Amino acid sequence: MPTKLSEFDFEYPEELIAEYPAEPRDSCRLMVVDRAEEHFEHRRFDDLPDLLDPGDVLVINDTKVYPARLYGKKEKTGAQIEVFLLRELNSESRLWDVVVNPARKIRIGNKLFFEHDLTAEVIDNTTSRGRTIRFVFEGNNEQLYDKIDRIGETPLPDYIERDVEEADRERYQTIFAKHRGAIAAPAAGMHFTEALVERLRENGIHVVPITLHVGSGTFREIGVEDLTKHRMDSEKFTIPEETAETVNRALASDENSVTAVGTTVVRTLESSLSVSKNLKADERWTDEFIYPPYDFTITEQMITNLHPPRSSLVVMASAFTDFELLHEAYKEAYEKEYRLFTFGDAMLIR
Repeated sequence: MPTKLSEFDFEYPEELIAEYPAEPRDSCRLMVVDRAEEHFEHRRFDDLPDLLDPGDVLVINDTKVYPARLYGKKEKTGAQIEVFLLRELNSESRLWDVVVNPARKIRIGNKLFFEHDLTAEVIDNTTSRGRTIRFVFEGNNEQLYDKIDRIGETPLPDYIERDVEEADRERYQTIFAKHRGAIAAPAAGMHFTEALVERLRENGIHVVPITLHVGSGTFREIGVEDLTKHRMDSEKFTIPEETAETVNRALASDENSVTAVGTTVVRTLESSLSVSKNLKADERWTDEFIYPPYDFTITEQMITNLHPPRSSLVVMASAFTDFELLHEAYKEAYEKEYRLFTFGDAMLIR
């Protein structure tokens, strides 16, 4: 089993990076990876109801992306500053963990101006580019969030090189998006449509939610060669009681499976185990980093996209699939021109 980051370094065709999602979303391609048979099958995502059995459980992430990229001006000089909101630290004090650019110009005590009624003060340095800021705003917190939603820009991944469009506010969400708090969309959930979910439920397949607010840790570059030394940033998750009960019934059955829709769902499910190795309803933070070898307890199948090299996402997919098999699957996907990354095509690993 690979435990070095360099073993997850590979080339990919950059021209296959998807700039937009498929339309309709469930018309994207789906590679079915059979781990036991080491076999690949090429389908469409809207074939998913035919690939699952009545009583099976699909667990989705219902987090909602907020427009996390703000542009403001520095006090006195008027220099333009980009402020990327990572997460809210304290709603009462309006403290936020952010990344600023250019960082060398932003020091403790500086004031940043976004609009006439919204400013921020730099409270602390956290990393070379990280800062803690306190928003100054006369309205209540809901009005502050509304203001951020209005002036903020959708935080598309850096590998999408086109300009951000107004339509991305909806485009960069799943149909399940409900609880505001993510700086990135849970990409595997973006392939679902309302019609597909209805077909799944008509077939007796349970679609149940968890919430994990995707933060910078999911996409932060792994900075160490030895994977055992990598530490994930914490992300907050919630597992409802009804979801835990539904998942545990499937786990107890010899006939039904639990399919995690995306790496964020896998991290959540594997972070909340009871003493009896069942899923436990919970609300807390997780810094779980899944890398080979890993003993998966809850996740039996996984829907995921094709991920960039050297990312925590591809490392997790390798832990679930088998490194060599995933490598072969990616090679075949590139040959068949699967679309890559956030807005790209999907895999069902079973």
